Amino acid sequence: MKKNLITVIILALVVVNLVLTAVLTITIIPETQKANELITKVCSAIDLDLQAGDTAGSLSIDVADMVDYPVNGGETLTINLVDGYAVLGISLSLDSTNEDYATYAADGTLTAQDNIISDKINSVIKKHTVQEMIDNEDEIKEEILEELQTLFKSSFIVRVNFSSATYQKQ
Repeated sequence: MKKNLITVIILALVVVNLVLTAVLTITIIPETQKANELITKVCSAIDLDLQAGDTAGSLSIDVADMVDYPVNGGETLTINLVDGYAVLGISLSLDSTNEDYATYAADGTLTAQDNIISDKINSVIKKHTVQEMIDNEDEIKEEILEELQTLFKSSFIVRVNFSSATYQKQ
């Protein structure tokens, strides 16, 4: 008699376990599908962002096709940083084979847009500290490049160069 009672109790527990597993499965699967859709959207957005930026385009451009444009007529720019000053000589490498090169820099210069370019560079650099400028120079150049490509809605500017860089902490 005791064996039958234990068997019935075990059977009841197995049925309860099966019911609870079914309830958990039914409630978790829709949430998992929603999470998978969200992850897929985020991954596709990241892929789009990586492809759309095209800021690493200078790697595929022959050096002979690059034209160097010194910003501010080759003079240095003095820019206030968060905790000091930066005196930078900045030049841009332009892709002379790009369609937009003829539109913006047909004569090989961006003189007409020089003030706008200087302002964009200033607005990016002034957000940083002296230490950030020293430690993350390449990332800051990339940030400037992205801003300029967004400004011109084109990727004919392929690189930002610091011909000279002097920093002073306050």
